[in-house]
Amino acid sequence: MKASRFSYARPSSLDEALALMADEAAEPMALAGGQSLMPMMNFRVARPGVLVDLNRIDGLSGIETTDTGVRIGAMTRYSDLAASDVVADKLPLVAAALPHIAHAAIRNRGTIGGSLALADPAAELPAVALALGATLHLVSQSGTRDVAADDFFLGAYDTALDDCELIAAVTFPGAGQGDRSGFHEIVRRHGDYAMAGVVVATTGGTPRVAFFAVGDGAMRHPPAEDALGPDLSGIDAAVATLADLDVAGDLNGDEATKRHLAGVALRRAVAEALA
Repeated sequence: MKASRFSYARPSSLDEALALMADEAAEPMALAGGQSLMPMMNFRVARPGVLVDLNRIDGLSGIETTDTGVRIGAMTRYSDLAASDVVADKLPLVAAALPHIAHAAIRNRGTIGGSLALADPAAELPAVALALGATLHLVSQSGTRDVAADDFFLGAYDTALDDCELIAAVTFPGAGQGDRSGFHEIVRRHGDYAMAGVVVATTGGTPRVAFFAVGDGAMRHPPAEDALGPDLSGIDAAVATLADLDVAGDLNGDEATKRHLAGVALRRAVAEALA
């Protein structure tokens, strides 16, 4: 199929982009890497009136260390994250997830902001953001606001991002001494969408567990976090709590299959964290 008719704008400044996004009557939609949006447009799942291309705007990409962690511009490509010594050193969990995102061609164009804004239930980075307790920095003509990852992801392709807003950046707390993390996803073949995946991270001895590709979006599971404990030793009890995990069957398996795969992924992610 082909995309429905749309207009195209390529602003050269953030102010210009925000003015375009504020025009609700024009039905604008932001274009970052386009690796998900363009196929959605061709299938007419997405039908923007105006496609607002963010690729010429300075200041929306880059990686910097701050007092609160590592701030990553929304237009930063996956490939740039993978090549970053700062990410490898301070955000090992992000670094561990990156090779599992699709294929190299996708990672060369796809952006972190695009992934977080789309909130695909099978995407890796929303779950990483939840597990690490990231903060998303949103901007519009009305100003800026910071939203915790816990409050940002609302469901499948649904976030707290208003239609007039853009993600400017995301800040991840840097790994501290003694912090542990593990990532595991189960796929039919490398590069496919995950059948089930989980991200485990401890910050100051407090575990956070975020699942993806098992329900309607990336989601934490507090019962598993409580069962694991600060030393991640309660894996059997944590897996038992998955009987109450809010899973949804899909083409990769029914609810029972998804729940089983979630347990397998959790055991492997915890083993990686403890290694």
